[in-house]
Amino acid sequence: MNTFIRMQWVTFLVICILSVLGCASFDPHPVQEVPFQERAQTKTENNVRVTAAVPSARESAKLFGVNLYKRGIQPIWLEIENNDEEPVWLLPVGLDPDYFTPFEAALMNFFRSSESTNKKLERHFIGHGMRIYIGPGGVKSGFIFSNLDEGTKGFIVDLMGEDHQIRSIVFFISVPGLRVDHHEVDFETLYSADDIVSYDEDGLRKALENVPCCTTNKKGTEQGDPLNLVVIGEGEDVFYAFIRAGWDETETIYKSSAWKTGLSFIFGGRYRYSPVSPLYVYGRPQDIALQKARETIHERNHLRLWLTPMRFEGKPVWIGQISRDIGVRFTLKTIVTHKIDPDVDETRNFLIQDLWYAQGLEKFGFAKGVGKAPILEPRGNLTGDPYFTDGLRAVLWVSSHPIDFKAVEPVYWEIPSKQ
Repeated sequence: MNTFIRMQWVTFLVICILSVLGCASFDPHPVQEVPFQERAQTKTENNVRVTAAVPSARESAKLFGVNLYKRGIQPIWLEIENNDEEPVWLLPVGLDPDYFTPFEAALMNFFRSSESTNKKLERHFIGHGMRIYIGPGGVKSGFIFSNLDEGTKGFIVDLMGEDHQIRSIVFFISVPGLRVDHHEVDFETLYSADDIVSYDEDGLRKALENVPCCTTNKKGTEQGDPLNLVVIGEGEDVFYAFIRAGWDETETIYKSSAWKTGLSFIFGGRYRYSPVSPLYVYGRPQDIALQKARETIHERNHLRLWLTPMRFEGKPVWIGQISRDIGVRFTLKTIVTHKIDPDVDETRNFLIQDLWYAQGLEKFGFAKGVGKAPILEPRGNLTGDPYFTDGLRAVLWVSSHPIDFKAVEPVYWEIPSKQ
């Protein structure tokens, strides 16, 4: 084949490829045909009614004709009904300070060599964007394009009136797609009515001192990390306080999550929802695991919680364990494991500050129960990592509603001492 004929074939193939790309498929579905609004939540404050819903990855692809989640974009649908006599303005920065504009979200999903399709896509995004002005008696609906958060999506809808009054409405919406470990726990059947014990303050303090010091392996024959955390609050309050503070849920261990974990270990990536290994209290693995990822999967703060049969002032009491991963190492037991910071008290104290600054903390104190382990005589966890501690547990009363920084109350049970 001579050079001229070869060039003709190359030109023909390029034209065919460009023709296929030029006919890019763009077929978004109407909002009413995608059932994401079945999970909508509605809240009202000062004559303004706000309904919010978050489409899943599949639902977003149907709504916008492109894979938004792949680009790190998560649309939030809002409907705002203003029954006040004054107009209100939506402040999208309160929802996500790094939100995407409709033009920007469209541009990030443009098709190659398909200008006509891209124009349609652009008009579709702009037409479905949320308007920020809602007049008296008016109703507006549309989408804000936020950054992707899998699992539970927590956000605040801030609305400003003419008198500069701010209405801040908090939403926590579970989004399908992430296989979260605590969804597999039936909290209603963990304990019978006869198992539940209510305590006054003195009784609770003594009961917490008698809870075992540490987690165990599945057989209960070896001790693991110290149970250095107590959380008091309804499940929703506990969960939302941590989500507000930037903690993420953890995935269950299955093929996909194991694969993502492996890739993150090898390449040092950041995996916000990476699974945590099971530790045992009351003969069962953790009921809830949460983590605050750092730059890589090798570095993170993570915690585990177990619901206890204890109640204080009508609220559930949770026992837990928190530690900080600072690297990875090889072991004979698990081949590869995280290495924890041996100063587990530092991580415990970090959590108090973290929830305090995130306005999720009502009260805090310290109780005995772990037992001292001096820095020169550390104890070890199940994978052989040493740790030292003053022997105290942080006791945290949490709230799903913002608590002013100055309103947080200390409870003077025990005073932490330096090693």
